[in-house]
Amino acid sequence: MTRSASISQPIAVVMGVAGSGKTTIGHLLAERLGVVYAEADSFHPPANVAKMMAGQALDDDDRRPWLAAIAAWIRDQVNTDKGGVVSCSALRFQYRDRLREAYPDAWFLHLDIDRALAVERVASRHGHFMPASLVDSQLQTLEPLLPGERGTVVDASAAPEEITRTALRRFNEYRAAGRPEEPPAAP
Repeated sequence: MTRSASISQPIAVVMGVAGSGKTTIGHLLAERLGVVYAEADSFHPPANVAKMMAGQALDDDDRRPWLAAIAAWIRDQVNTDKGGVVSCSALRFQYRDRLREAYPDAWFLHLDIDRALAVERVASRHGHFMPASLVDSQLQTLEPLLPGERGTVVDASAAPEEITRTALRRFNEYRAAGRPEEPPAAP
């Protein structure tokens, strides 16, 4: 059973569309927080990877087992009081809600990026299954953080160290206040 009280270690989800820098920032944030990092891509079942490699966008049915696996990882981190950072596109409110079922106090870092930069970054990646052609479908699916959701929005075009510093500052402010932060607009 998932505990509803805060654990001593944080749970953060780095979210955004492909190319926003989730993996890079996730690693940096986990390192600074002294917790483990999990890459959401490693939770995809083979059928999802094959579908994306074929240039087909995932639908809610495809994402269901993927989100369940990430939620199970979060639950394990909470139950063992280890904390952690996981990257996950978490594009829709309902997807984030699924992750919050595992831990209601999960904090979301939305890496906000414009289409051109996202496409450029995805197109320049080598050895990744996600083609640049799927960025548009992710942008169409994206539901930004809503007021009252625990988390913040950061401009993903900034340097990784700057993004991480901003995220840490806002996360620490959130934890110190002990209440959800209204997501500010990206700078």
